[in-house]
Parts: sequence; structure tokens; C-alpha cells
Amino acid sequence: MKTADLMEQRAAIVDRMNAAHTSDDDTAFQTAETELRAIDAKLDRQKKIDAAERSETGTPLTTRDGGEFAELRNQSLIETLRYGAGMAVKDRAKIEREQAMLAERAGGPAKGVYVATELFEKRAADLTTGNASTIAPESFRPDLFVSALTNTAIVSRLGATTLTGLTGDVVIPRETGSPNVGWVNEDEALPTDGASFDSLTLTPHHVGVITELSRQLLLQSSPQVEGLVRSMMSRNVALEIDRAAIAGSGVGAEPRGLINDPNIPTVPFDTDLFTTTADMIALADVTNIGDSRAFLSTNGVRSTAMKLRDADGHAITLAETFHGEPAYFTNQAPNNLGAGTDEAGLVYGDWSDLLIGIWSQLDILVNPYAETAYSKGNILIRAMASVDFGVRRPASFVSATGVAG
Repeated sequence: MKTADLMEQRAAIVDRMNAAHTSDDDTAFQTAETELRAIDAKLDRQKKIDAAERSETGTPLTTRDGGEFAELRNQSLIETLRYGAGMAVKDRAKIEREQAMLAERAGGPAKGVYVATELFEKRAADLTTGNASTIAPESFRPDLFVSALTNTAIVSRLGATTLTGLTGDVVIPRETGSPNVGWVNEDEALPTDGASFDSLTLTPHHVGVITELSRQLLLQSSPQVEGLVRSMMSRNVALEIDRAAIAGSGVGAEPRGLINDPNIPTVPFDTDLFTTTADMIALADVTNIGDSRAFLSTNGVRSTAMKLRDADGHAITLAETFHGEPAYFTNQAPNNLGAGTDEAGLVYGDWSDLLIGIWSQLDILVNPYAETAYSKGNILIRAMASVDFGVRRPASFVSATGVAG
């Protein structure tokens, strides 16, 4: 049984588990769970078999006695496709002999028609005095894969707190006001002052992508292609989570990010970045923000800061502009804020108070049966994650407004 068949069976079992859980049918759930363990064991064995088969030495592409079809470089692709479609062909006997020979190579009959792989090889120009040409197939090199230029995830580097293993909604109580402590004389009652609380609720929001893997890529790929696709999808989903943690809109399905939290205090831009960042630090000091502080802004703000000069024309360093505090710059931060959508995000605070709740780590599912992809011989790959964001103490952050993007 092929890996795809086992994956299809596994998906059906998981559906039964979900149905049993919804209906609170413990017996059906346990039965499906037992089957799931069995199918997972089969999948593990099949994957080992697949890996072993990929590492086996290939069989020479010749028939037992050589001859006309030892290499099928004279196979006509168009004629073979016409034969497979049931259309008229010039030499049916020749095509049938080719199909028989290719079936012998493959170890079984084709579901459609076989086409020899050597048709897709190229002969390099012979630059020697010999008569033999060199076979030079185009080589698929995943080890030299050139990825797209993308942003870099930043929130985790800043020290955001990640909550994993979540199931239902998460309610986190927060202290919003502490009781006042007072001095009293002998035999005098202490002042009564209660603490105040509210709560932060994290609810799963779902993010993901579906990509189609082409038949050509499947034919040209080596085992590393799965790693390439997984890397691309996991990177892109992780970057979107990172962006939303900073500036998620909170509209529709998108969770609300740090900058759009209305409870975070703000300071207006004042004169220049040096003055504005000083105001932000001063406000943080007044509200007793913790010591794990850092600035986060856009690369545009970084460029502006690097151009600052003193009265003598000497460059003012980034360290001076941000008063010795750690400063990070990223394309993940927004530059379309404000009424004119031309302001940049600039945030300062204790990043450990930014919470990232994770209900589902990146979940990747391969589907070779989707109609549109199946009709092209392609497969669909889906990657999804379920997350939410929240600020444990809004006063732990300060956001600047009116900063030129």
C-alpha cells in the first residue's frame, strides 16, 4: 500500500475521532484512536520503505538483449500522447512495443501511457574529436535552491512569551490597580483600598496557505523537494504570524496585534527621534516597566535615524538616538499608520509581556486528490496554524504616534 493511500485512511480515521468527540461517544473515539495508532505504525514502516527504495542503485535502462529500444530516444511524445488519448497514430505497433518495454522497466503497466525519461535529456555539444556525444540531463539541485527575498521574524527575538499546548479559550486575569499602602499611628485602623482586576482572553485565530506542487516539479525533484516546500510554507506562515503579532488589525479573522491595542499608552512625535524616544523611556520609567526593554520600528525609521547630524555635522549614532536601549528594525513593522497612512510604527517596552498563544503548531497536509490539481497531475499542500496575541500588561509598552515612515 502506498503512502498516499495510508494518508487518506489516516485522514478518515481522524474525521471519525472528531465526530466521536463531538457526540461524546467514548467507545467510538477509543476504537478510532486504536486504529490511528495502527495506521501511524504502518505509515512509519512505509516511509522507511520509500526511503530505502530511493537509495537503491538504479536499474540500467536496457532490455535483456539490447536492440532498438535499449534507449527510446526515437519515441515520439506527440504520437504517444495521441495513442493514450485513443486517437489515430502512424505506427501503433511501434508504440505498443515501446509501452511494453517501458512497463518492463517500471515493473508494471501504466495507468495511462509511459514516456521514456531519456526524452527529456539533452545531448551536449561534442567539443572533442571523438564521435560519441555526452549525455547531459538537466539536473534538479535543491541544495542550490534560491529562496525569495523575505522579511525576518522578529517578535521571538525580542523575547515575546509563547504559550503552547492550548486547547480552549485562555482567560488570563490581570491586576489593573494595586491597593494603596498607608502609615498609621498606634491603635489607628489601616486604610482600606481594594485591588482591581480584569482579564485577557486569547481565542484561536487561523492562518494558513495552500500551494500547488506541479507535476514537473514532482518529476524533476529529489527527496529534498519535500523539505524545500515545507521550508517555504513554514517560513511564510511564521512571518505572517510575526507581522500580525506586531500590527494585526483585529478586523475579521485577523487577530489584533500590539500596535493596535487601544490600552497601550502613546506619546506624540516631538521635534526629532532623539526627543521622542526620550519621552517614551520617561513614560516607561513612570509606569514601572520591567528591565527587558527594547525599541522596535521600521527600516525607514532606521534610515532617518542614521542621517541625523549634530550642530557640527557629525553623525549621531543609533545608540545615542535610542539612548543606549536595544533597537530593532524590520519590514514586519507597519509604515502605513495614521490618518494619512504614512506614519511608521515605533514601539518601546518589555516584550516578555507580549503573549503569543499557540493552539496548533504548523500543520502541513498533502492532498493529491483535489479536483483542480488532480486534473493536472499536481498535488495540493496545505499549511495552517492557530494562534492569538495579547498584552499581559498594556502599561508595559509605549507607542509613538506621528513618526514619519
